[in-house]
Amino acid sequence: MKKLLCIILSVLMMVSVVSLVSCKKTEKTLKFGMGVAVSTSATSATEEKNGTGEVDSTVAVITVDADGKVVACKIDVAQIKASYDKDGKAVATTDFRTKAEKGNDYGMSSKTGKKEWFEQAAVFEGMVVGKTLTEIKALVVEGGKLSETDQEAGCSITVSDFVKAIEKAFANLADSKATASSTLKIGMATDQSLTDATAEKDGTNEIDTTILGAAVDADGKIVAVDTDCTQVKFTFDLTGTSTFTATEVLTKRQQGNNYGMSRIGKTEWFAQADAFETQCIGKTATEVAGLAAADGKGTDTVKDAGCTITVTGFTAAAAKIAK
Repeated sequence: MKKLLCIILSVLMMVSVVSLVSCKKTEKTLKFGMGVAVSTSATSATEEKNGTGEVDSTVAVITVDADGKVVACKIDVAQIKASYDKDGKAVATTDFRTKAEKGNDYGMSSKTGKKEWFEQAAVFEGMVVGKTLTEIKALVVEGGKLSETDQEAGCSITVSDFVKAIEKAFANLADSKATASSTLKIGMATDQSLTDATAEKDGTNEIDTTILGAAVDADGKIVAVDTDCTQVKFTFDLTGTSTFTATEVLTKRQQGNNYGMSRIGKTEWFAQADAFETQCIGKTATEVAGLAAADGKGTDTVKDAGCTITVTGFTAAAAKIAK
C-alpha cells in the first residue's frame, strides 16, 4: 500500500511540474511598440536674459494584447533647453535629465502642491491599461488635459503629448516576446554640439536625444526593443536673435529614407538602428551598454549585424535603464 501511495504521489508531483512548465510556456506574447512626439519652441536673447530653444521629446512604450488593448505603458519626456546669449555665443546645457529622472527635483509638487510629475505620469500609465487607442484618445478633453473626474485620480497635468506618443506607438506595434510579466523601460541619452554665430553664419545649438525603449523579463534580459533619435538644431544670429523656425520635427526613424544616409551610399539610419536592436535581444541593459567599441562604433558583432554607425547614443541610453 505504501509503495502504491508513493507511486501515486510521484505521478501527481510530475503532473504538477508538467502543468507549471506548460503554463509558463503558454504565457501569451504581446505586441510591442514605441512612439515619440516632438515639440519645439524658441525665444531670442535680450540684454537681461539668454535666448532659449526648447525641445520636448515625449516617449511612450506600450505592450498590447490581441484585442488591441494596452497591457502596460511607460512614459517619459526629455525636456531639453538650448541657450545662446545677446552676443551670439552658444551656451552649454548642464542638465540633460528627463522628467522622470529628475524625480522630486522637477519641482511640480513644491510649486503646485499636487503630485510630482513622475507620480502623475504613473497615474496616467495605469489609466490607459485595458483601453484601446480610441478609448485612450477619448480621455483628452479641452486644453489637452483629462476630465475633472479623471484628474481627481491624480493626473492633472497636460496629457495631449502623452496620447500623441501612444498613438505613434500603436502605429509601430510589432510582434514580440514581451508578455504581461515584462517590465517596460525607457532610456534617453542627450548630446549637444555648439557653434557661435559669426557675421557670415548663424550660430547653432544642436540637441540630439537617443531613445531606447525596452521590455525586460524577470531576469532583466531584453525581450523587445525599439530605438530612435530626435535631432534639433536651434539657430541664432550675432545679436542672439532666434532664426529657428518651429516646424514639425520628425525623428530619424520617422524620416525613413529621407534622412539621407542612402544618398551617400550607406545603409539608411533606421535600417542600421534595426540591426543594432537585433543585438539587444536576450541581453541585459548592462550588456547592451557594453556594445560600443573604443571608436564609438559597435563591436565587431554589431558591425557584422549591419550597424556601422556610431552607437554611443544607443549604449548610453541602455545604461540609463540598467540603473
